[in-house]
Amino acid sequence: MAFRAPFQKAPVDETKMVIVMRSDLKMSKGKIAAQASHAAVNCAFAAKKKDPKTFDKWMNEGQRKVVLKVDSEAKLFEIKAAVDANGLVNSIITDAGRTEIAPGTVTCIGIGPTGESVVDKITGDLSML
Repeated sequence: MAFRAPFQKAPVDETKMVIVMRSDLKMSKGKIAAQASHAAVNCAFAAKKKDPKTFDKWMNEGQRKVVLKVDSEAKLFEIKAAVDANGLVNSIITDAGRTEIAPGTVTCIGIGPTGESVVDKITGDLSML
């Protein structure tokens, strides 16, 4: 009789939201938190509308968010191009200019929520903020 391994479920791809901040702007911690919050809220609303199944999965898993950094606007838009090419929910955040930075300054991009394996192919080489 041949040995049969017990049934094993395939690993489940957990969901997460990734926020990529520009580190070259030298924003205060409070400003960074506000900009990341704008990205998270925009992405959550967009995901609920565009991909409610993934949104609900993300909500049920604890709404994981990871904040990463890039050192330029150009790098941020490279990330945006890759995200768009993969059809992922995303939101570019542009500051109103009321406090620390000039009006119209692009500060970050929110991505997802989506499967971790998908977003990690785009942002996996970035450092934590």
